[in-house]
Amino acid sequence: MAPSHVLRCCQRVLAWIPVIFIALVVCWSYYAYVVELCIFTIPNTGEQIVYLIIFHLSFIMFVWSYWKTIFTKPANPSKEFCLPKADKEQYEKEERPESQQEILKKVAKDLPLYTRTGTGAIRYCDRCQVIKPDRCHHCSACDMCVLKMDHHCPWVNNCVGFSNYKYFILFLAYSMVYCVFIAATVLQYFIKFWTNQLPDNHAKFHVLFLFFVAAMFFISILSLFSYHLWLVGKNRSTIEAFRAPVFRNGPDKNGFSLGFSKNIAQVFGDQKKFWLIPVYTSLGDGHTFPTRLVNIDPEQPTVDLQPSIKSNAADGQANPRPLSESQNRLLGNDQHFAEDHSVKDAIKTEQVERGGGLSDCSFESLGLPAHTQWRSSPPTSLTQPRDDRAIKCDALISTHSSISVFPWTPPLSPWTESPQNSICIITDTTSLGQQCSGQRPPLPAAAPLQADT
Repeated sequence: MAPSHVLRCCQRVLAWIPVIFIALVVCWSYYAYVVELCIFTIPNTGEQIVYLIIFHLSFIMFVWSYWKTIFTKPANPSKEFCLPKADKEQYEKEERPESQQEILKKVAKDLPLYTRTGTGAIRYCDRCQVIKPDRCHHCSACDMCVLKMDHHCPWVNNCVGFSNYKYFILFLAYSMVYCVFIAATVLQYFIKFWTNQLPDNHAKFHVLFLFFVAAMFFISILSLFSYHLWLVGKNRSTIEAFRAPVFRNGPDKNGFSLGFSKNIAQVFGDQKKFWLIPVYTSLGDGHTFPTRLVNIDPEQPTVDLQPSIKSNAADGQANPRPLSESQNRLLGNDQHFAEDHSVKDAIKTEQVERGGGLSDCSFESLGLPAHTQWRSSPPTSLTQPRDDRAIKCDALISTHSSISVFPWTPPLSPWTESPQNSICIITDTTSLGQQCSGQRPPLPAAAPLQADT
């Protein structure tokens, strides 16, 4: 019997067969379209030029996105999710699952974890020996834990996850554009060859076969592309579509859904000019994700693991940046702070992260009355830049606890929940977008909000 590492090498070599097959088909399609169709079959020079320009544009975008999907390394959990040496040794010595869970809970209390196993246990990978971040799963084909794993795709010989999911979507999109353009432009010559209006020559086989292959691939890719567009709109992975993520209060298939537009931005970023280009623009760091304000464990902190990393959309590097919205974690009932004023208008979750001074972080900009007060004096560093933005504040609204909490994220520092950076009011709201009214308890001592001038 061959050693296991030899078998592993053979598996890795064989895994490239689907990719090589796709590459050969694409190379043949390029030859068939450019040489056999445009040069030898199409008589009109103007038609040749137009077809060749559009064809090469779609070909370049298709190959670019396919290349990025294949060769972008899947993102793995950071070292913060590895057990310390002492805890790891103790974990391996323990035989009882209950004792092992106690060790994991001790380590996990300092990590931004909100999902559990079906039994409520901490998700731990014995193979990689890491505590799994939210939406992270182990890929048996790649033999590693992958952040926000969607699936392992044999056609790209890679795991599709947080680092390359945008590239995968664009690969499907440009594959469809490539195929439908070929099929549409080849159709008239396909009919002419089929009805013998054109003489039989070496181009006939290529043109006929090119149409069938393009149409077949378009139909097969269309269903897959439509399914993944639906997943993006719901902010789910393929794994989560089949098995809902489990939070402290139970499974919630929509736990990570933020609304259609924000769900799209999670994958494609907040700069629309880069949406159709295979460069990295996805939001977040892959370890923490913004959630709907339900089923969240209030005992867990929200930690920005990589606060100083910038998104590098210009050069296409997959450098994850912190999500300004990824800290929208629901506080427990014992952390609520009552404010004295009522909210007259409908409140919407809104993030205010651009602009000049402190006035851009005023309560008016969040849809609150101008006389609403801070819980404590606003920090002096509120307007300092974080990365290439001035993050002012994150609006967080609970849809089931009648409490609105407006936390402020300190620039370039981990998320904390101290009185120096929290603003809270009571709203008695039952759902977002409805009229809210609040009871007026005694006015607490608090400094009023002072806008920059």
